[in-house]
Amino acid sequence: MLITEVISEMIRYYSGDPRRVAHFMKVYSFAKTIGEREGIDHETQEILEVAAAMHDIGIKIAEEKYNSSAGKYQEQEGPEPARKMLSALGADKKLTERVIYLIAHHHTYKNIDGMDYQILIEADFLVNAYEDGLAEQSIRTMREKIFRTKSGTEFLDNIFDLGRDH
Repeated sequence: MLITEVISEMIRYYSGDPRRVAHFMKVYSFAKTIGEREGIDHETQEILEVAAAMHDIGIKIAEEKYNSSAGKYQEQEGPEPARKMLSALGADKKLTERVIYLIAHHHTYKNIDGMDYQILIEADFLVNAYEDGLAEQSIRTMREKIFRTKSGTEFLDNIFDLGRDH
């Protein structure tokens, strides 16, 4: 399966950086689960899973070039190494182009044009909110403005206990 090879290559790509490996594995796990719970079609699910595993591939180059892992640099620097990796793994053109598009937009929260994009944004936020220690109000704002899937919203509410009264 392509996703197995992608994960193996991404672990090799981030050799010596367990934090980055753990991050993309968490995002992958949430994306896979949300996609399955939302009942998306097989092709979209495969694109979503590959994009989730590869979404931060641009960080390494961004940090080398700009000394920054800012989202805009991740989006800018991610497509080239992603294309090379997917090509080496024999991924088809349609999947490759969509995964590259998602990598190039995974920090852009407007003009979300598909369930793969929506779920990737939600899965990445679920992980980033915890890893970055976001304040509850910031999480609630993102819930209101960005989250659209039933599963992603339910996970957010449960993980951060947003259902309780204040």
